[in-house]
Amino acid sequence: MKSSPTRGKKLALACAIAALPALVPNAAQAATWSDTFIGYRFGTDFREPNNRDEVRKHVLQLTHSSGYSIGQNFVNLDVLQSDSKDPASGSDSGATEFYLTYRHQFHLGKIFEKDMSFGPVKEVALTAGFDLNTKNTRFAPRKRLLVVGPTLKFDVPGFLDLSLLYGREQNHCGLGSPACPKSDITFDPQWMVSAAWGIPFQAGPVPLKFQGFINYNSEKGKDYAGVKTKAETLMRTSLMVDVGQMVSGKKNTFLMGVGYEYWKNKFGNHSNAAGVTKPGIDTTAPTFQMEWHF
Repeated sequence: MKSSPTRGKKLALACAIAALPALVPNAAQAATWSDTFIGYRFGTDFREPNNRDEVRKHVLQLTHSSGYSIGQNFVNLDVLQSDSKDPASGSDSGATEFYLTYRHQFHLGKIFEKDMSFGPVKEVALTAGFDLNTKNTRFAPRKRLLVVGPTLKFDVPGFLDLSLLYGREQNHCGLGSPACPKSDITFDPQWMVSAAWGIPFQAGPVPLKFQGFINYNSEKGKDYAGVKTKAETLMRTSLMVDVGQMVSGKKNTFLMGVGYEYWKNKFGNHSNAAGVTKPGIDTTAPTFQMEWHF
């Protein structure tokens, strides 16, 4: 089967972004720092588009971040297990979702051996990466998102990054007509403003860490049914106690705390073809969270 030029260009772009770290000389890729952890979060108030029920979810998380002489890597895999209110296709059991995020930063000041700092900003970076997901519901999403854009890195304890990213998403809908006349779609390009932070601090004798991210994604054209999407906001944040440091004196080994997820117009959803606001598009969910770093 012949591939279209457009599909070939998209594949080439995806491969190029995925291969960015390999383009850096091996000597430059030696890790200068590294952090890997297994996380767990739990909440009972999650929502899904076109679902009127609140969904209980257990989320297992594997995260790795590391730096080298001219940049850094971040990769996160979430495995989300819903209860029966968000069922798997053809089953009364809850659905399982896998969501993978990868971001790579090139630090421009280090590459060009030039001081790029100004005001509260200590470094300017170029960020590129992708998101992939799959979920075994009737909708059967298969998100493929590519992003690239500049990042400002702020001079704070821990880290604070602010990025402006250009994104392009492909996805899938398995519902068929009339819900999804188009089963596969490439959305319009969109702009994403993304902030991520991890700031340690002390509250008396208690070592704490305030961490999280917030993404504002512009509209991305029309969905599978030809309905215009809306701008989307997703925030996940948590306040964690460094239990390991309190018990054994070892920093950043075992953390426990509470979090919060806010998601407006989830996946860009808002109204259906009749102009009626869809249920389940907004989430406000407190969470319980733990992290084991190794």
